Amino acid sequence: MGTYILRRLLYMVVVLLFVIALTFVIFYVLPSADPAALRAGRQPTPETLAAIREQLGLDKPLYEQFWVYVKGLVLHFDLGNSFVNNADVRDLVFDRLPNTLFLISGAALLWFFSGVLVGTISAVKRGSLLDRAAMGSALLAISAPVYWTGLVALYLFASDIGQFPLLPGAGAYQQADGFFAKIPTLILPWIVLAAAFAAVYARLTRSNLLEVMSEDYVRTARAKGLKESRVVVRHGLRAAITPVVTVLGLDLGILVGGAILTETVFGIPGIGRLAFDAIERGDLATIQGTTLFLAFAVVLMNLLVDILYAFLDPRVRY
Repeated sequence: MGTYILRRLLYMVVVLLFVIALTFVIFYVLPSADPAALRAGRQPTPETLAAIREQLGLDKPLYEQFWVYVKGLVLHFDLGNSFVNNADVRDLVFDRLPNTLFLISGAALLWFFSGVLVGTISAVKRGSLLDRAAMGSALLAISAPVYWTGLVALYLFASDIGQFPLLPGAGAYQQADGFFAKIPTLILPWIVLAAAFAAVYARLTRSNLLEVMSEDYVRTARAKGLKESRVVVRHGLRAAITPVVTVLGLDLGILVGGAILTETVFGIPGIGRLAFDAIERGDLATIQGTTLFLAFAVVLMNLLVDILYAFLDPRVRY
């Protein structure tokens, strides 16, 4: 087990170095907005630009800039400085991170358990009317864009503009004070964000479980006289859920980098909304920082999923 985890850690380091190098090339080498020009403001003089480039180290060779860039990331997790907001990007990201984590944690619990439950029931009742209705609903949920679902949810159920005012709408999260006061404001965002993911998980669980239930060891468990529910949960679902855990880890990693559409529609000040505002304002440093943070989150969650695999399936560690 230790060797397996060490191997995955080394693999993570290699991937992160590649991502850092690729990000550096995109934001520093390829043609883009000049950081010195962004810092200097409107109509800067050549002397001002030269002084700022020297201050930022942009006048040094690229390999030296890359070394400083990597050293700042590794030693201080330095994501750069936003000239638009005049603030450290790391502070901006960490300030928004709790809001994003609050959003995706509730949505993840909702979509994972509902998706696995619906997929399991659909597999057990294969070919029935319930199976067809569940998979048809899942296809509809996958096809609906998140921003459209969010706007429809606000139109129908938001307390300020909804036709059936049941739940707090857009902007309510920022107005709520305290942890428990924010929970009702996230019910609609949780449902909207979870809808498409739950549909994917339901279809994935169903297909995996149908394949597993035809294995020899499942037939052996049935021949031993075990209850069907025990066969499905203990023997079938445990093996079928492994690919679902992989998808969950990757989805969480991506959403930690920001659920841009959901946060924008519901006015939640998370990392996704930070990235969206940075794109609108041309804040290159913030775009770069959120991109790197997203990459770190995806790689870290991938590592955790690999380690979890070793506990779920003993064959993986070999």
